[in-house]
Amino acid sequence: MLNLFALSSLIALIFLNFIWEAFFNPLQDDGSWLILKSVILLFPLRGIIQKNIYTYKWSGMLIMLFFIEGVVRSYSEKEISQWFAFGETFLCVVFLASIGHFFWKIKYK
Repeated sequence: MLNLFALSSLIALIFLNFIWEAFFNPLQDDGSWLILKSVILLFPLRGIIQKNIYTYKWSGMLIMLFFIEGVVRSYSEKEISQWFAFGETFLCVVFLASIGHFFWKIKYK
């Protein structure tokens, strides 16, 4: 069940970053290279699906970068982009909480 929370929050974070950088906050009118943030989040997807413990460990560190970005951009952005930043922060917290509970469950099982 907890893998479902980690997996769904990771997939939602991929789509949120793609939509945010492609349509709502591009640096240039014809697109931006920041859309590649979504591609970076595809790397841990296979390991999260397979419940690989090593992937859970390093993806937690990767998600912390997105959490920091969400917090910083929630203060610096305005209007709809600020809501995307709040969403990114929320999804990162859900992901981190679910992998934290995953490791707690493994330790005390």
